Amino acid sequence: VHLIPVNPVREDGLNPKSRKRIMPDLLTEPPAIDPVYEAQVYCNVPSIAERSMEGHAPHYFKLVSVQVLIRHGDRYPLYAIPKTKRPDIDCMLVPSRKPSHPQLEAFIKHMSKGSAAQMDGSLSSLPHFPSHSLCEMGELTQTGVVQHLRNGQLLREIYINKHKLLPSDWTAKQLYLETTGKSRTLQSALALLYTFLPDFDWKKINMRHQWSTIFCSGSCDCPMRNHYLEEEQRRQYSLRVKNSNLERIYVDMAKIVGIPTRQLRASNPIDSLLCYFCHNVSFPCTKAGCIGMEHFKVIKRHQLEDERERQEKKLYFLYALLATHPLLNQTVNRLQRIAEGKKEEVFVLYSAHDVTLSPVLSALGITEARFPRFAARLVFELWQDGKRPKEHFIRILYNGADVTFQTSFCKDHYKRSSKPMCPLEKLVNFVKRDMFLIFNGTSYYDACRRRAL
Repeated sequence: VHLIPVNPVREDGLNPKSRKRIMPDLLTEPPAIDPVYEAQVYCNVPSIAERSMEGHAPHYFKLVSVQVLIRHGDRYPLYAIPKTKRPDIDCMLVPSRKPSHPQLEAFIKHMSKGSAAQMDGSLSSLPHFPSHSLCEMGELTQTGVVQHLRNGQLLREIYINKHKLLPSDWTAKQLYLETTGKSRTLQSALALLYTFLPDFDWKKINMRHQWSTIFCSGSCDCPMRNHYLEEEQRRQYSLRVKNSNLERIYVDMAKIVGIPTRQLRASNPIDSLLCYFCHNVSFPCTKAGCIGMEHFKVIKRHQLEDERERQEKKLYFLYALLATHPLLNQTVNRLQRIAEGKKEEVFVLYSAHDVTLSPVLSALGITEARFPRFAARLVFELWQDGKRPKEHFIRILYNGADVTFQTSFCKDHYKRSSKPMCPLEKLVNFVKRDMFLIFNGTSYYDACRRRAL
């Protein structure tokens, strides 16, 4: 089975081997960023069926484990623009309202029961689905629920129906489920599991609580990680100060809402404006005028420029290596156990945030990836070679696209391999050893206390 096209077609649909020079030379002229298109990608509003590359392998390979890291679905803003009416969005789940899903009604009924689930600590006090007629700050919306019902359905068709990853009489031991303590991450996990599992049984749901957004569990003490994060925040601030167009827009918006520019900036208006945009609600107006698409475009464009500079400057990359090591180490240890024949925790779900997913992508070296959209998913697949059962390979997929060979540890392997996968030991060596080389260290503890070379 030839899964890698001879002339791979890029995400923009252009064939890199084509003789015609359609794209400008990237070394001299980066393509113009379209902030409206990028915002639409970020919203991820459920519409057409998604194409995905999950579960693809030569026929003699056996899928033995899948580990999924998701960002929660669409949510109400975490910040409000002062002196404006909050966007009017209903967080009650109404199956007849768009966007919907064929299993939304059954999901609501099932979530209303739920007393038999084992939920760690504070998770047990969180609601299982959103239910306010005016959304509360940060609350998952109906769009967010539907996004993850679709994710679960897509993964079920591939991993359960096709590859039989879980049997119909699956047990709680075959799952590992972990979420941060926010209702939006718990509810996103439940929506995905509801459409994914062969049979959603509350008694088999054992949800662990992760207090840290970077999932560092018991390995969170890392002074240099904090140092690089502070440096990265300084870089962000300096880029913002240099952008006179952005400053002009902030001054203009502050006049419209009648507050000091500093206060408007602190209210993080892009978070709120994205909610208006994603839900097709008019931007707020006051007696002094309206916030418009021009304001939105300038702020969004700056956000995209910031992401681009962030990748170039490497401060975020150094932060990402230290921030994600505990989570990647846990993932690798589990994959190794399964490769040795253990049958537990073959399906893993971490329900998290953009600040969890983004550093993982950066640490793995997947620089082409877009900033995590709502309901983004990063999947690690573990495959056993049927011809050589001791050999195990991984595939890494981001929102359905195979990014295995974009990773720093498997880029070179691609050129020499006939298989569309990466040997498991490449990921193991990266996480256990190579992640620390840039810090001139040999362990996580070491790297957390040394400056990068």
